[in-house]
Amino acid sequence: MRSRFAVGQFSGTGWKKGGLISGLAMWTLGAALLAHAQDRKGTVITFDAPGAGTGSGQGTFPSGINPSGAIEGHYLDSNNVYHGYVRYPDGTITAFDAPGAGTGEFYGTLAVSVNPAGLIAGFYADSNTVLHGFIRALDRTIASLDAPGAGTGLSQGTYAFNINPAGTIGGFYVDGDNVNHGFLRAKDGTFTTFDAPGAGTGAFQGTVTASVDGLNPEGAITGNYLDAGNLFHAYVRAVDGAITTFDAPGAGTAAYQGTLTAGINAMGTIAGVYIDASGVNHGFVRAADGAITTFDVRGAGTGSGQGTGTANINAAGAITGSYVDASGVSHGFLRSKQGVITTFDVPGAGVGSGQGTNAICNNPAHAITAYYVDADNVGHGFLLIP
Repeated sequence: MRSRFAVGQFSGTGWKKGGLISGLAMWTLGAALLAHAQDRKGTVITFDAPGAGTGSGQGTFPSGINPSGAIEGHYLDSNNVYHGYVRYPDGTITAFDAPGAGTGEFYGTLAVSVNPAGLIAGFYADSNTVLHGFIRALDRTIASLDAPGAGTGLSQGTYAFNINPAGTIGGFYVDGDNVNHGFLRAKDGTFTTFDAPGAGTGAFQGTVTASVDGLNPEGAITGNYLDAGNLFHAYVRAVDGAITTFDAPGAGTAAYQGTLTAGINAMGTIAGVYIDASGVNHGFVRAADGAITTFDVRGAGTGSGQGTGTANINAAGAITGSYVDASGVSHGFLRSKQGVITTFDVPGAGVGSGQGTNAICNNPAHAITAYYVDADNVGHGFLLIP
């Protein structure tokens, strides 16, 4: 399942929130009464960023959508270089590169999060494969940012993963020992760094944040940490800095199993994924009072690496994501606040293992941005309007 971003290592296969990268995999049936309505209806608009490659693994990959319908993301060109882009509500697509971004194979610029005003946060890899965060202003100027303590070695540096309406940026940095630490950057440029209690201090362990919508309008941030035994646990950091850790019921306890979050809305409701003892993914939603409800999309596979993966939660509490079936094919879904799940596949999506439809982000109007991987393993963006 290719879903938004992974954390900690710039990979030649792209950024996967479901892959094991830098020791972090961004990735029972507690909702037995869920209603399932198949085949979500709506208008599908497909798009490709100008310059996107057409080879296997290349193409266009959205990341987020704001309330007005602006979509940002990245594309991989024919030379396997990453570039950021923004698709405006009128359908116009503008590509951009952060100053200093490398131009070699699998270097470049990745846009991650867009706020209601249209400010974009993301990160780029320079020619030395050091990562730097950036913010793209409304006048299209791009300023880089580096968290205090960020390393300057291979695949170390700063990952700007979220930007909220106030212009606060949330993310994490990798230090010189390859340990991950969370950060918040205020609009005035002030950084606050933090570590979840229990986070490991070994290479590729530590604290990371969810991406795209991991930081809510009030300033609460969610993510996960990898402990000294390489087990994932989730956390939420309140506005006052207090950090609460939690684990979903049924989460596995072996290395690289456990609980991971995908996002948090203004109500403090968190969506996420847990990996069970068999390596299967399951969705969950955690209410502000700490109550956790788990769920699986009908048709999700039950093999290792298969199952249900959440990607985003909107202001209304609707969750979007993808599930991987028993054949390894991805399909999109939307789960309403009431627990009703609808599924969808985009025309043109491939039906082979690793192909299919991947839902990424839903805005307050329930418009969903996503991408599909075709039969030639090329990615294409699309917008689903209900």
